[in-house]
Amino acid sequence: METLQFIHSKWAYLVLLVLILATLNALIKFFGDKEFDAKDFRISLFALITMHIQLLIGIVLYFTKDYFSVIEQAGGMGEVMKNSGLRNLIIEHPLTMIIAVALVTIGYSKHKKKLTSKPKFKLLAIFYTLALACVLYMIPWNLWF
Repeated sequence: METLQFIHSKWAYLVLLVLILATLNALIKFFGDKEFDAKDFRISLFALITMHIQLLIGIVLYFTKDYFSVIEQAGGMGEVMKNSGLRNLIIEHPLTMIIAVALVTIGYSKHKKKLTSKPKFKLLAIFYTLALACVLYMIPWNLWF
């Protein structure tokens, strides 16, 4: 359990780095009218893969930490929603990160259907930027530094 928590915490740095790289790559190439090549495909794919691995680790942690008994001990969901720390841990962080993974997945899937570079980079830039904003908003910064 502690090992999985450690992996989830450290893997998050890689996820953030790769997502920033993929987002900047898409934005720079979109505004620079560059051609989409194999390197761009690999960068966006690696962002997708790292995000999904982090999601799987997070889901395993969520259910092994037994948050359902925490909700019960707190007095139900009403009390959890009143407590900002519990609400963030049990509801906001997991939900926002799932949304971020969904945005990356949608952007990656949609970009593959486009035939030219500009629309590919546009889709990647939009969806990856939104995902990055979600991730940056929900990172527990007090635990990182």
